[in-house]
Amino acid sequence: MADKIRVLLDEEKVDRRIREIAAQINRDYEGKQVHLICILKGGVFFTCELAKHLTVPVSMDFMSVSSYGSGTESSGVVRIVKDLDESIAGKNVLIVEDIIDSGRTLAYLIEILKQRNPESIRLCTLLDKPERRVKKQVKVDYTCFTIPDEFVVGFGLDYDQKYRNFPYIGVVEQQ
Repeated sequence: MADKIRVLLDEEKVDRRIREIAAQINRDYEGKQVHLICILKGGVFFTCELAKHLTVPVSMDFMSVSSYGSGTESSGVVRIVKDLDESIAGKNVLIVEDIIDSGRTLAYLIEILKQRNPESIRLCTLLDKPERRVKKQVKVDYTCFTIPDEFVVGFGLDYDQKYRNFPYIGVVEQQ
C-alpha cells in the first residue's frame, strides 16, 4: 500500500530559506574558510543546496552515523558508519544535518569531533524538532525550519529509504 504524503514545506519555501541561512553563514564566516561536514545520507541534499549559495571558501567532508535502523524512532545507540577522510584540526567546522530531534546523535558526534581539535564547531540543520530534544546541550546555530513532532520525508529525509528525492518536505500520513 502506498503512503500518503502531505506537503508541509513546499519547494519554493525550502529554497528561499536555504538562501537566507547561507547569507547568514556568509556574514558569520566572512574572511574565513568553512569546512562543511555533511551527515549522510539525509544531509546530502541540504548540504549541496547550501554550499551552492555560500560565497566564503568552502571545503567539505562526509560522515555517516546511525541511530535509527529501519524504524521511525531513534534507537538511542549511535555508531559511526563512515568517518571523515581528513583532519579537522584548526578548521572552522560546520556540521550540516537534515533533521535534529532527540539530539542524541549530534551530542555524541560533537563530543567526538571536539576531540579532533577544530578551531570551532557550529551546527546547521534543515529541520529542528525541539520538543523531542532529550540532549538539551545540543545548540543549533543555524535552523532553516522548526517543525512539529511529525514524521517527515523529502529533501534527503527518508522513510525506510523512500522519498529522499522529493524537492519538498512532506509528512507521512498514517493510513
